[in-house]
Formats: sequence, C-alpha cells, structure tokens
Amino acid sequence: MTTTAVIPVRDVLAGSFGFDPDETASHFLVHIPAGSSLAVEISEHFSWDEERVESSSHYGIERDDGQVRCSLARAKWNDIAEVIRAEFNARLKKFGRKPGKWKTGYNPVGRMFGKELTLLAWAIEDADPALTGTAIANWQGLSPEERWWLYTMTAAATGHYSLGRNRGWRKAVRFALTENPVTHRVSNEPVVPEFFRLVSENAVVKPKKRLSRRASAK
Repeated sequence: MTTTAVIPVRDVLAGSFGFDPDETASHFLVHIPAGSSLAVEISEHFSWDEERVESSSHYGIERDDGQVRCSLARAKWNDIAEVIRAEFNARLKKFGRKPGKWKTGYNPVGRMFGKELTLLAWAIEDADPALTGTAIANWQGLSPEERWWLYTMTAAATGHYSLGRNRGWRKAVRFALTENPVTHRVSNEPVVPEFFRLVSENAVVKPKKRLSRRASAK
C-alpha cells in the first residue's frame, strides 16, 4: 500500500504571502508542481488543517471550501509570478511583515492577496499570451479594493476552475483586463464602474445552472 508523506507545516508556511493561521483560517493555496510543464493550481480555503494541507483542495462543486479556482498553464504562471511576488512583498514590507517567495509545492497566500492573484490568473487563462503584459498593466492600475470587488463578483457566479472558465463574469474580466488598456486613465478616476459596465454587457450566465453556491466570497 502506498502512503502519502505528510508535508511538515513549517515547510508549507515558510515564505507564505501574508498568511498566518494564528490570525485567520481563510487563505488561498498556490500549488506549483515539480514538473516544469505542469499547470499551477490556485484554490480558495476557509479553514486550515495543518495535517492535510496537501489534500485540502478539490475540483468538485459540492462545497466551496478548498475549491480550485484556476488551473493556469505553467508558461502563463511564469509570466506573472515575479510581478505578483514583487507587489505583494512591497505591501507586506509596508506593514512590517515578512516577505514571501514562490517555491515548488504548496504556497499559502493571505485571503485578500489570493483574491487579487486569482483575478489576474482568470484574466489571462484563456487569453492570447501576447496580451499578458496588458493584463498585468491593467491589474496594476486597479486598487486592491477594486480587485477584491471584481474577484467577489466573479467567484460568486463563475468561480469554479473549469465550469466557470470562459463564461459570464470570467469572460468579461478577461475582456476588461486584456483588451481595454487603462494605463491612460486619470489617476483618481474610478475603474470599477467602467468594468461593471463591461461585465454587465458581456456576462451571460444561464439562470438554470449555478456554478457556485456561495452568494459572496468570504
């Protein structure tokens, strides 16, 4: 019988991005496989069990806790990993927190950082790789609060990693971030209302089938 080795919790938490289980249980996990061509998976968690970190993610729709939100091609992950690391660490430094780093295996990410990361991953998952730079620039042009809002709305309607892919809010977020540059906007001009218009025009979710039972992201 084959047994799965339990990953020491200290190894999992080493280099995490703003997640401390003593402060809150809610977090995201970024799983970076050892294989250099394997997809990176991002899952959202509302509970923390240090003894089953490696088995806490799932692909089903029966429960939201631990649900995989995005499976991102490795090449696309490589295009955004350093940008994400630099921005998150700059904000962690501002609040006197230890910096994080990406490593092979499971990477815990604080709840709000996880929302922002997933939003960018959703924007590029089905986009032309040539548009990744535009998506990054637009993502950087949003405030954290704007990113959280867009994530919350998208996760509630089309948050499942495969069933929500290229549909409704997910499709509209991709359109808004990759095809509508906001780098020219006035610095104090709000972005979310414009994105809300784009999403409203492009999101068509069939009412007979809900992809997530959670009305709002926690």
